[in-house]
Amino acid sequence: MADSSFDIVSKVERQEVDNALNQTAKEISQRYDFKGVGASISWSGEKILLEANSEDRVKAVLDVFQSKLIKRGISLKSLDAGEPQLSGKEYKIFASIQEGISQENAKKVAKLIRDEGPKGVKAQVQGEELRVSSKSRDDLQAVISLLKGQDFDFDLQFVNYR
Repeated sequence: MADSSFDIVSKVERQEVDNALNQTAKEISQRYDFKGVGASISWSGEKILLEANSEDRVKAVLDVFQSKLIKRGISLKSLDAGEPQLSGKEYKIFASIQEGISQENAKKVAKLIRDEGPKGVKAQVQGEELRVSSKSRDDLQAVISLLKGQDFDFDLQFVNYR
């Protein structure tokens, strides 16, 4: 019998991020506490730009955006938001969406699977994802539950289970 396998990836649905951004823009245009503070949120290339005329307001825009991401099922571990920066009279925050597992993070996960996972489970790094294979599907389920129980500083999804 052939080995069963699955892939560990870190991907974000771009359309869901776009929907969260549009919902945030609509909410800050309608909310009373954002009137007259120049609050806005938009794409700036691959980054997300949040602007307002005070540091507290720009943090409030970020908070609204984070709540919209959570409602859309996107982990906040995927969002990398910088600190508010003063630019002229505006405060700005640049945020980016992290995708892909870096080599060092993939090695951490592979080492954890080797050390704490069931025997006979193989993990190999393939670019920005990790392929885990084993003869036993039960072992693969055990690896998934092991990884779900860990607190990594990046988001993980399990795909292509076969």
